[in-house]
Amino acid sequence: MMMSREPEAIDPSRAATEPVQTEHWFPGRWVGGTALTLAPLVLLTGVLLRLQFPFFFPQQLTAYSQHPTLITAAYSCFLAGNILLWPAILSLTRLIIAKRPGWAVWGGSLTLLGLFARTFHAGIDHLAFQLVALHGVSLATSTVAKSYGAFHVVASLNAAIFFGWIVLAIGAYRSGVLGLPRSIALGLMALLMMGVLKGTSPTSVIATGGLCIALVPLGVKVLRERPHPPLWQFVAWVAFLTIFLAALFVSGQLG
Repeated sequence: MMMSREPEAIDPSRAATEPVQTEHWFPGRWVGGTALTLAPLVLLTGVLLRLQFPFFFPQQLTAYSQHPTLITAAYSCFLAGNILLWPAILSLTRLIIAKRPGWAVWGGSLTLLGLFARTFHAGIDHLAFQLVALHGVSLATSTVAKSYGAFHVVASLNAAIFFGWIVLAIGAYRSGVLGLPRSIALGLMALLMMGVLKGTSPTSVIATGGLCIALVPLGVKVLRERPHPPLWQFVAWVAFLTIFLAALFVSGQLG
């Protein structure tokens, strides 16, 4: 008679060190591919909407007093594009890490830290514009001028805004994820000025335009990865994303 063999006991310490084999990845094809495609375009839209106004903060505050809807749209698009970049960067580093893990880790980490810094700056921009609405341009300009250079911990991330894109671009090229022209286009994001109430300069258009050249085709490629999903899944994803974003917006306004 054959004896039934008991299942072999699993060594927890061994299981913890063995790599997990899975076809899934974070943030996934849909989120990652959509972010790679949309984030650069939304960011570029924000940059172009404020192109007509002078670059420095007194003129930006004056522009808000005269064109509040347009400036709000410009800064909102810039912030939305910046936020959408986090899943885009994670998706890009996923591709780089297979061949150049060091460049992927450092480039991705520095770039994400830079995104945090720009989000912080956007919060200050919003407060400054509310000062214009409530107390006028003169007081808002004086307040911003006197508080410029005040200590905050996020200032330590300013270098990450600059170097992150360069390291990421080198990693994208050395890993073969992007060719040389598109890697250079990605690195041009280092030209995008940092800080509070920064308008649009010619280098801003070049930087965000380069980002579109680098990432939008990659986003389309990620969305079309094999196996191709059925059309109904794509339509369902677009519908869900639209409703979800609308719900977030409404709940945020009510809150």
